[in-house]
Amino acid sequence: MFSGCGTDFPSMSAAIHTMNKQRVTVLGSTGSIGANTLDVIARHPQRFELFALSAATHLDKLLAQCARFKPRFAVMASAAHAAQLAQRLRAEGLPTEVIQGPDALERIAAHEQVDTVMAAIVGAAGLAPCLAAARAGKRLLLANKEALVVGGALFIEAVRAGGATLLPIDSEHSAIFQALPEDPRTWPQRVDKIILTASGGPFRTRAPDTLAAVTPEQACAHPNWVMGRKISVDSATMMNKALEVIEAYFLFGLAPEQIEVVIHPQSVIHSMVQFKGASVIAQLGTPDMRVPIACGLAWPERIESGAGRLDFRQLGALTFEAPDPARFPGLGLAWQALRAAPGATAVLNAANEVAVAAFLGGQLRFDRIHAVNLETLTAVDPVHAHSLHGLLDLDARARVAAHAAALRLAG
Repeated sequence: MFSGCGTDFPSMSAAIHTMNKQRVTVLGSTGSIGANTLDVIARHPQRFELFALSAATHLDKLLAQCARFKPRFAVMASAAHAAQLAQRLRAEGLPTEVIQGPDALERIAAHEQVDTVMAAIVGAAGLAPCLAAARAGKRLLLANKEALVVGGALFIEAVRAGGATLLPIDSEHSAIFQALPEDPRTWPQRVDKIILTASGGPFRTRAPDTLAAVTPEQACAHPNWVMGRKISVDSATMMNKALEVIEAYFLFGLAPEQIEVVIHPQSVIHSMVQFKGASVIAQLGTPDMRVPIACGLAWPERIESGAGRLDFRQLGALTFEAPDPARFPGLGLAWQALRAAPGATAVLNAANEVAVAAFLGGQLRFDRIHAVNLETLTAVDPVHAHSLHGLLDLDARARVAAHAAALRLAG
């Protein structure tokens, strides 16, 4: 087993049992990661079986998924949506049982019959079921940045204590995972730094003094990836990369100064590891999330993802550039939060969720998202961030402060 920063990763040579199907719970099945996960699973019916699905509000999408995959359980966030889903499932004669309540997500994540959990719920709401899956020793495919950004050391300790297998699904962290040496005990002697690549989003070449006029539609028009609205805005501000820096810090146990970000507009190199002798190993692939999803589902084996192959004869130039701090001021908040008291990363995440929601709702200018994040990170003292209750309380306090900052900066 790998064991880095308290996190257990599977060895490339570890045995994998394929005689029985993996029973999979997908948390956030109607989002882009969830839908791509189901696409990969559907290609391998002999290997995978859907045990449970969850969604927040997309009832019609979840109903269609239940009709196709016939999971044992389905979870919706609200009692009203759950009741509607249950009624429609009965009307169509589908066997899926609908459960709802404050611990419903934890139940389907930690259920004794579940082997693998895809954690694809966006935001801090995904922390509790991730912790439940980790403590139950599941194979945990982590697409939820916030489990590490908010949970930090608490989450890593839960993975270690539960004997869970943690596999990163973000394309960048999956790339790093695939490029790093198998034994993390050798990393201090061998690894110089990791380099996270970023597309630069839709405003990579836009003049910083024009960003005040950016609309939600423009911010959500990513040039390379099809994503949800919140993560699309994060890509436009490069706050997604700030969160990924924090995630990489907890995943791989390197010092903050050993994590670097470079803009790579083609999104072909998904990230790199630079070694002490100046050698660099990079993971390349098409910009399709089914690639890291398939890697995580089957690791250490490899299965068909459905993604297109790279044709190096047609690839063209690969270019790189440093992030412009005037255009992407939020990126530097990652290192600021990592060097602050424990819990500061949770404050930053909560502030950003509030600021992005205000922008998407038309209450906050695009160029003021960073101001809300910075003001909140500076104002909120991250005390008592050593338990799930403490982290959730800190998250709530940060949101109150961020809402107040967004109101002051509204327009």
